[in-house]
Amino acid sequence: MSGQNSPQSIATISVEELALRLAEGKENLQLVDVREAQEIELASIEGFEIFPLSEFAEWSGQIHGKLDADRETLVLCHHGMRSAQMCQWLIQQGFSNVKNIVGGIDAYSAIVDPGVKRY
Repeated sequence: MSGQNSPQSIATISVEELALRLAEGKENLQLVDVREAQEIELASIEGFEIFPLSEFAEWSGQIHGKLDADRETLVLCHHGMRSAQMCQWLIQQGFSNVKNIVGGIDAYSAIVDPGVKRY
């Protein structure tokens, strides 16, 4: 990922809060998963759009056509590190309501839904 200067504070959301928000409905949310295809095959949460960081060059130039910069955007990865990078980049692109899902899909599986496979 390019364009990373000084890190800004990134808002976060817990996996428990995520579960509540998903139960309320996804209409007002943009859900982004930055994991790789093989990871998503192992474990995923329905409704997330896939933007693998390894394919950044392919999709980054069209991000404003794929996502709404003003909608609440929740970003997921395995543990929360790659999603934090994506959040930082989205903020730099002018996205105004971005949150990193703390602990990623691993925490979601451990705390919220053990039916989601851990890896």
